[in-house]
Amino acid sequence: MCGIFGSIGFEPDPQRIDIVAHRGPDGRGWETYASPKGPVALGHRRLAIIDVSDAGLQPMCDASRRYWLVFNGEIYNYIELREEMRAKGEVFVSESDSEVLLRAYTLWGEDALPRLRGMFAFLIWDDRDKKLFGARDRYGIKPLYMVTTPRGAAFGSEIKQLLGLPSVSGSMNVARVHDFLASGISDHTSETMFEGVFQLRGGECVTIDASRDAAIEARPRRWYPAAAGDISLSEDEAAARFRDLLTESVRLHLRSDVPVGSCLSGGLDSSSIVCLMAQMMGSEAGGAKVNTVSACYAEKSVDEKPFMDAVVAHAHTEPHYIFPKADDVFQRASDITWHQDEPFGSTSIFAQWCVFEEAKRVGIKVMLDGQGADEQLGGYHHSFSFHLAVLIKQFRLAGVLRAMQERRAWHGVPISRQIQQALIALLPPGLAGLLRDGHRALTQHDWLGGELLRERGASETAFERARSELGLPAVTDLRSLCLNLTYGSNLSMLLHWEDRNSMAHAIEARVPFLDCPLVEFNLALGNDHKIVGGDTKRVLRRAMETILPPTVLRRRDKLGFATPEQVWFRGPLKGVMTEGVEAAVARYPGLFNADGLRALASDMLEGRKPVNFLLWRVVNLGLWGERFRVGA
Repeated sequence: MCGIFGSIGFEPDPQRIDIVAHRGPDGRGWETYASPKGPVALGHRRLAIIDVSDAGLQPMCDASRRYWLVFNGEIYNYIELREEMRAKGEVFVSESDSEVLLRAYTLWGEDALPRLRGMFAFLIWDDRDKKLFGARDRYGIKPLYMVTTPRGAAFGSEIKQLLGLPSVSGSMNVARVHDFLASGISDHTSETMFEGVFQLRGGECVTIDASRDAAIEARPRRWYPAAAGDISLSEDEAAARFRDLLTESVRLHLRSDVPVGSCLSGGLDSSSIVCLMAQMMGSEAGGAKVNTVSACYAEKSVDEKPFMDAVVAHAHTEPHYIFPKADDVFQRASDITWHQDEPFGSTSIFAQWCVFEEAKRVGIKVMLDGQGADEQLGGYHHSFSFHLAVLIKQFRLAGVLRAMQERRAWHGVPISRQIQQALIALLPPGLAGLLRDGHRALTQHDWLGGELLRERGASETAFERARSELGLPAVTDLRSLCLNLTYGSNLSMLLHWEDRNSMAHAIEARVPFLDCPLVEFNLALGNDHKIVGGDTKRVLRRAMETILPPTVLRRRDKLGFATPEQVWFRGPLKGVMTEGVEAAVARYPGLFNADGLRALASDMLEGRKPVNFLLWRVVNLGLWGERFRVGA
């Protein structure tokens, strides 16, 4: 896990790699080259995880010194790939996965990408043919940003590396800011919230030809299609296959030459990973214990410590607990926003920051986490509406009644509300969106109604834009919903937050639920393996029946790494939230209907309406604008 930078045509500037020194405190590399298009630069900040010797330093070149690599991530099957290449006569001089990646590219070129199991963003400069190749892993776990101007092109692990380059204004991309404010979605397109700064999407690559002094062309192309197959299995068969795939993924993700631990929220996903880690490490038989780090709260409505304690006792882990405090939210918010590069959606990102901060304090350099399972398996409670809609269309009335009754009993959702949600899911997407927008306008004071948005804002919803950009199917059932959440919207945003929070503390975050054989299996599973009655993620529950403690296995609530925002915002943070709303309005008057926003904020802070995430989004947008000096 590292920070990378590459440029063509711009004046080489080592500050572009040094600004992300937090991503790689274990080594620094910088090389420059010549091309007809102008100077070329590659920079690398190293976080040493596999082969921590100097043999893993970058930029790394092959024996001919034709190819030069800068790489961020891990190739988990590097041992198997190395043996395959050794059988072809290749000789290796290090034990690093970086050398395996470089050799794979020299042997197979772009065709090496489908052979890689891991998370990666890398650049390879071909100094003979004067071409720069860049690629990002299938699901966008590791970031890669890009700018192209008449003068040249540049790439970086973080947006801040590219700001200030000639012709990069650093101004606001109003349409994408609108998406963030209105729907809470970001990272759902190739655009960022900075005008002119783009990202390669997960599963994309790009080649830039600098062999002649001509205009730069950068046309990303997909090397990994966002698609799902179709698998038909019994419940027992699906559970067994899922368990095998997840177990294999965790085994690969434990490959490391430095200490490995895990985030533990007490939910199904992180608990499954911790329990499998404990089995492999022999914790129950007196072997090495899994170090777990968890965030806890005094407010019982969001505290998951009883479930964490059950996993700790069951898996015999070495637990570390932290207690995020309201007083620290705004003391850390500006720095967290700087590391995130863009506004973030809730104070749960602050809690996640605290978890990685504690992991660093106790000496853990690699942390496994449970991101990705909810998107693949219908783990969010809004998935129920599409599940019910399909059951209704199939006239499976017994299934409808069971799901509604169990959801009312387990989750407290009234039958009338479930019927309303299912009916909206049965409507065409456009009409359903209009109904939701109409309801939002009636209940939220038309707070997002500034003149600037009317002139330059988005003409389609964020979710629809994400779907259309990748050519994903319309959401009509659980399968299509999971496909859209995994590739188009939700997951990429969560991975962005996790990457920045972990790397701010020089920690490598790994996500075993995003091993490609497991993801492809999950997305190909039929709807009935995901929600059954009131149960979400049914295949995961069945697969983990003999592995998880019963109290966690039977969990049906969904907190999602929550913080007690309602208590905090109406209590110790009430004043600074009010000030934050005013600061955002003053900085960006063209975005908001100021009176409507003030009325909505007052309703939430005074208890007339529930506090929701949009209030934090507004405040954090103002902090982002101040920290990065972003103009609209």
